[in-house]
Amino acid sequence: MTGPLAGTRVIEIGGIGPTPFAGMLLADMGAEVIRVDRPGGGLPLPLPPEQDLANRGKAMVSLNLKHPDAIEALLCLVETADVVIEGFRPGVAERLGIGPDDCWHRRPSLVYGRMTGWGQDGLWSQRSGHDANYISVTGALHAIGPAGGGPSIPLNLLGDYGGGSTYLVMGVLAALLRARQDGTGEVVDAAIVDGVAHLMAGVHSFAAAGEWTDERESNFLDGGAPFYGVYRTSDDRHMVAAGIEPQFFTEMCELLDVRVPLESLADRRQWPSIRRLLEDAFGSRTQAHWSEVFADSDACVSPVLTIAESHADPHLVSRGTYVDGAPAPAPRFQRSGPVVPATPKRPGSDTRAVLDAAGLDADALIASGAAVQQA
Repeated sequence: MTGPLAGTRVIEIGGIGPTPFAGMLLADMGAEVIRVDRPGGGLPLPLPPEQDLANRGKAMVSLNLKHPDAIEALLCLVETADVVIEGFRPGVAERLGIGPDDCWHRRPSLVYGRMTGWGQDGLWSQRSGHDANYISVTGALHAIGPAGGGPSIPLNLLGDYGGGSTYLVMGVLAALLRARQDGTGEVVDAAIVDGVAHLMAGVHSFAAAGEWTDERESNFLDGGAPFYGVYRTSDDRHMVAAGIEPQFFTEMCELLDVRVPLESLADRRQWPSIRRLLEDAFGSRTQAHWSEVFADSDACVSPVLTIAESHADPHLVSRGTYVDGAPAPAPRFQRSGPVVPATPKRPGSDTRAVLDAAGLDADALIASGAAVQQA
């Protein structure tokens, strides 16, 4: 493996959503990630495991964590690991015998990453939930959507992956740096509600300054400002205008052949009339037309592409943002080289190989039902 995390071993206890995505991020940066699934477990969605990109670049092991021999096998794997990440409800790992103290007994320098929605403590720490629940109570969901309509769920990008996986990985990397300095292990308590609230720091700044209202599409960055929004074209497609700075907005207006005095942008009462002017301009031609007009400009105007169309976008093609139809690892590292992740595999397909490499009796564990080798 290449990448800056080459030589780092991560044990990922199988789960759904943000934990496996965090494991993918670590694998994409070169870590050796061993994913441990329970037999028959997996994502409860119509997605074959071998097509789930969150499984790419990982060794896939299947252990029955209700079997004492499986717990011992997992702790043996921990002995040579640098990081463990899990997404259990608080207390579950301890009841299984694989909590932080159990693991530190085998590996004192281990970084133990815990991914939850509500956190390891707090009023709702034992409550179930999903992405939409976490972004709803933090105010993030309320801020997203059309004026006069209800909130719009932004896929699961903001909660699971933005406030969840990203913060888990940041915490793990910070703790890993500390562990390599002084040999001290750490628990990373990554709660999606904390991460999303933290991501909202800019919005809280606007609110504290009296520059934010709780009405959707009435603020600078929620589609309310005419210089930062989505506009329909004549063929029922859309363009994004994001010319926040005066020089960019001026260039956009010149290419649209509209006249908008810059001083009028500071008056929110004029935003609706300015937006109607821009709506008429964008609505007069097709998305293809405007894409060509703005292709070489600094007006911060771009087409809204479908997922399939994004694979053919000239800039993304030139940069290699997609590889074989899948998003390439990000970010990129100049000195350590790119990581080319392996194709996702089925849970349990590497059970025997990983257990044998750890010096365990894989055949005995499989025969006892503690482990499962997927054909």
